[in-house]
Amino acid sequence: MNDAVAIPPQELIRAMAQRARAAARILARTPTATKAAALRAAAQAIRASETQLLAANARDMEAAAARGLSGAMLDRLKLDGKRIAGIADGLDAVAGLADPVGAVIDESERPNGLKLSRVRVPLGVIGIIYESRPNVTADAGALAMMAGNAVILRGGSEARESNRAIHDCLSEGLAAAGLPEDAIQLVPTADRAAVGAMLGAAGLIDIILPRGGKALVARVQEEARVPVLAHLDGNNHLYIDRAADPAKAVPLAVNAKLRRTGICGATETLLIDRAYPNPRPILAALIEAGCEVRGTEEIRAIEPRATAVSPEDWDTEYLDAIVAVRLVDGVADATAHIAQHGSSHTDAIVTEDAATAELFLAEVDSAIVMWNASTQFADGGEFGLGAEIGISTGRLHARGPVALEGLTTYKWLVRGTGQLRP
Repeated sequence: MNDAVAIPPQELIRAMAQRARAAARILARTPTATKAAALRAAAQAIRASETQLLAANARDMEAAAARGLSGAMLDRLKLDGKRIAGIADGLDAVAGLADPVGAVIDESERPNGLKLSRVRVPLGVIGIIYESRPNVTADAGALAMMAGNAVILRGGSEARESNRAIHDCLSEGLAAAGLPEDAIQLVPTADRAAVGAMLGAAGLIDIILPRGGKALVARVQEEARVPVLAHLDGNNHLYIDRAADPAKAVPLAVNAKLRRTGICGATETLLIDRAYPNPRPILAALIEAGCEVRGTEEIRAIEPRATAVSPEDWDTEYLDAIVAVRLVDGVADATAHIAQHGSSHTDAIVTEDAATAELFLAEVDSAIVMWNASTQFADGGEFGLGAEIGISTGRLHARGPVALEGLTTYKWLVRGTGQLRP
């Protein structure tokens, strides 16, 4: 695919959206089995194209390294055999999910005999603007299409070659199932003006989903003339309560921070109850696993290898092997810190006290709140949703992992027998 440099971005996006609208009308009435067949064919194409995908990704990785991208960004960008297999498996998983389109949410009958029902329907044309991760191309395309939507994907320039190679496989799957390839389109230009054109495409694109860093999401929210389902940063917290089991607390802290530092579910701040018996093994385990611990004076007194924390650290999504740590006075102090500094993404408590855990679960107003589990479970696949487009941190339409149901809305169906309104 060559850049559409000869076409002004607004004209390019308008033409893509018009084709997407035509495809969306077809998808809205496409049987579940046909949509699933397209995804399974795309999964087969991904597996068969591993060599090409690795070569495309190698070009992206070389260019990204030359541009000085951080280690976390390079980790997000990198594909290997395991991750490619995961992409294909994700497509198969979405194909096996229950189709929300046409599901009856509720129904009732009025005293005058009118029968009312609310039925799930696709959103229509979705625009997705994202950075770094090539797997988003597959996940977002699959979920949008399976929910009956057409989608326009605008990936980051750093993943350009990888995204194109994955998109080719999605197109192959659509064609194999007899569905329009315009159902999943990839913006063919790296021109940043194309993002602005998508954000201004009111009446052409029904909703925009940004998936990326603060700067991207801020731009989308500031400029969009299209409704936005926001995915903000994951400034996540793990709180070690006084009643935490050390046998759980240590491995949970290490896993929540370090399993993969570059994902939005990674813990960025560790809060430890002052009454917790011995915090040092937790801090030592993090440091010995390669994590930089930035702590208050109290923390540095407990673990001299910790470095000084700054006020900015409490509000930072590192996406790296760095964690900010402080002691707190119980669960009330922990929830107050989270309310002040958190991003409403994912926060967790480690405790054997059920009453304290329930208080934490009730008071922390995040999209995902956990008890005795790693924040790294903040993922649609781990929630049994197949893949996900992102974790919505807002309060309208969808919250938490956005998967099939989150990409639908509903309409009212009213069935009468000739009733007239008096």
